[in-house]
Amino acid sequence: KTKKRVIVSFLLFTWPGTLLSEKVGQLMDWTGKRSVIRMNGEKFRRFVKAPPRNYSVIIMFTALQPQRQCGVCKQADEEYQILANSWRYSNAFTNRVFFATVDFDEGSDVFQMLNMNSAPTFIHFPAKGKPKKSDTYELQVRGFAAEQLARWVGDRTDVQIRVIRPPNYAGPLMLGFLLAVIGGLAYLRRNNLEFLYNRNVWAFSALCFCLIMTSGQMWNHIRGPPYAHKNPNTGQVSYIHGSSQAQFVAETHIVLLFNCAVTLGMVLLHEAATSDMDIGKRKIMCIGGICLVMLFFSWLLSIFRAKYHGYPYSFLMS
Repeated sequence: KTKKRVIVSFLLFTWPGTLLSEKVGQLMDWTGKRSVIRMNGEKFRRFVKAPPRNYSVIIMFTALQPQRQCGVCKQADEEYQILANSWRYSNAFTNRVFFATVDFDEGSDVFQMLNMNSAPTFIHFPAKGKPKKSDTYELQVRGFAAEQLARWVGDRTDVQIRVIRPPNYAGPLMLGFLLAVIGGLAYLRRNNLEFLYNRNVWAFSALCFCLIMTSGQMWNHIRGPPYAHKNPNTGQVSYIHGSSQAQFVAETHIVLLFNCAVTLGMVLLHEAATSDMDIGKRKIMCIGGICLVMLFFSWLLSIFRAKYHGYPYSFLMS
């Protein structure tokens, strides 16, 4: 018994340290080649599940193969690569945390092991213990923008990453092209610039700006939510998020169209009341305006009720 205890103690104090250094060295070697380590079932069990481990692993479970038709996975993967590259090429780089990805077609056994049936999913595997509920990233609430992922990683690992995005020249080029077109039109019509003093032009521009802002486009730009959500079990696509704390891109487009329809109805009612057209056309405009306002305002309220559960008011539609 004494000999067995000595052997066990020797293995515990020598073999784990050697194995740990080998695992960290292998992960650092892979990270030196690619910021995000591609893992299959064997690598996951060896470097994430099996002890010893003194490092955290952030894993994106995804399905990037074309036959999976997961558009959200591709968008999330782009943001995840930006996050990992920002960590790899900055002062935040450390061997206390590593970034990895497990694709369903390369590690379906890992998905089964974790009882996972949706992608993309981000999970933090801490250095000690099993992942808690807070170690699973709330993708539907926070979106998959690299900045949001960086905050979550900082909360879970204390590794603060400053996201550095690669330069995007498309925006400045499009802005320059637009300014050039506007400047060219102004030059061609330099003797006839009355349109700049047209109240209808400025009113229409201001109205478009207000509709875009009130529909939630700025929230989309900041949070980077998915366009819609497809249930992997039933295949049903949801365009309206069920929570008041989040939204889909498709949802903002729907709200934008509904707001436009309500605004158009109000304009028709105003024109019917103030224009000098014959009574028949004014009646048609009035009926059309009332129908647009009632129908689309009712739909807006139904969306509001679906997101803010318990909201007591409705109109025409529940």
